[in-house]
Parts: sequence; C-alpha cells; structure tokens
Amino acid sequence: MTGSRESYVAAVERLEVLATGERPVPLAGIADEILAVADVLARQPRLRRALSDPARTGEDRAALLAELTEGKVSADTVALLRLLVGGRWSSSSELLNATERLGVEALLASADSAGELSEVEDELFRFGQVVDGDNELAAVLGNTTAPVARRAELVHALLDGKARPATVRLAEVALAGFGGRNFFGSLTRLVELAAERRDRQIAYVTVAEPLAEADEQRLGALLSRMYGREVDLKILVDPQILGGLSVRVRHDLYDGTILRRLNEARVTLAGRQ
Repeated sequence: MTGSRESYVAAVERLEVLATGERPVPLAGIADEILAVADVLARQPRLRRALSDPARTGEDRAALLAELTEGKVSADTVALLRLLVGGRWSSSSELLNATERLGVEALLASADSAGELSEVEDELFRFGQVVDGDNELAAVLGNTTAPVARRAELVHALLDGKARPATVRLAEVALAGFGGRNFFGSLTRLVELAAERRDRQIAYVTVAEPLAEADEQRLGALLSRMYGREVDLKILVDPQILGGLSVRVRHDLYDGTILRRLNEARVTLAGRQ
C-alpha cells in the first residue's frame, strides 16, 4: 500500500471512529470544513504543492497545515487533515482529490448517521435525471466558466425544501467538478459512493416504459445474486429504445433492447447487399 493510500485510509478510519463513537460529533460541519480546505487547495496551487512536497517531512507538512487552519476549523477536522498531509503524495492534485473525497465521505457519514443515506442517494439520482433531461438547465449548471457560487444559487432554488441538506451540499460539490468530472459525471459518482457506503451496487436500467414493482424486485434479486451484494436499481425511462431493457453495472452492459436488435438486423442486411 502506498503512503498516500495509507494516509487516506487512516483518515477514513478516523472519520468512522468519529461517526460511530459515543461522543456527538457534528459530521456535517466537519464535512464543510474539509471541503472548504479542499477549495483553498484548488485555488492555491503553491500551498497545495507545499502540503504534498516529498522533500518536507510529514511532521513539517502537518505543522504547516496546523498553522494555516488554527482557529478556523475544529480540532477533529485538523486531526483528519493531519493524517492526509502526513502521507507521501505523488502529486499535489492527488492530495487535493483525497481531501475532497474525504469531505464527501464525511457528508455521507453524516447522512448515514441520520438514517437518510438511502434518501440522499435517490435524491441525487433524480436530480441528475432532471438536469440530464433539460438541455438548458444542464448547460447552465455545467458551465465551468460561471462561478460555482452563482450556479449554487440555482441549485438551492431547485432543491431547498425539496431535498435533504446533505443532498443539496453534495450537489454543490458536483458543481465544482468532483474528482475532475463534469457536473453530471460528478453527480453519478456521488450516487455510487452513497451506494458503496451502504455496501450496495448501482444498476442503471433503461426501459421503454416503467417496470412493474414485481418486475423490479425480480430484476434486483437476479442482479444481487450475480454480483454477490445488494443492488439498487436506478430506472431510466427512454421510449426511443422501443422495448426490452438495458442494464449497466459499473463496466458491464447487458443490452436487450429492441432498438439494439433492429440496429443489428440493419447491419446484417447491409452486409448481405
């Protein structure tokens, strides 16, 4: 295990101790603080390089972090971040991604502790589908030339009072391009991380019309047996596929749509001419 991986795992383990300990811990506040530090790292490459400089000892980097965050974040947040910067990172961007990911994990832990993680996962997915189905909205929210704060105002207008606070905050994280992805890709990854925390796999199912509840249950049970873990179905309705269904689980694609069969028939006929 590399030094960077070890330090990230140590930070996540420390986060889980905070999430499951007897002492009440404001996980959502810790998440906001970690994400705020990630934002600073994104905007200040020199600082990012200093905190990941392999020529400095881990103690030196941790001391620099403590100096920068003194009086600005909680002791729990400092302890988590010290574990991160104490590791050896191959690049400053790797440290940035780890800090951002840790902030997201803290948000998911907060939702999990509140018993809302399943709902947050579904709300993020549905919001992603709304955005993906509206070209104008997708263009506005995905416009990286516009300030994140301005686009966040639109996210709040769309979600406040309709989604849980953790969902709204995660949507804001997606606006900034979580892990270097575009907005829709960021939302998709956040949905998957929420499922992973619940030890579940996501299956994206595209159908021409909504499935009956019994059919959903049978498909979910089949996929769960195939993958050896519980599977959450995310249903996408697309009349253009005409019938049948396609299922995507990570990199696996099972396409049994009528549209695919018609396209294959056209290719076969064209080859005979």
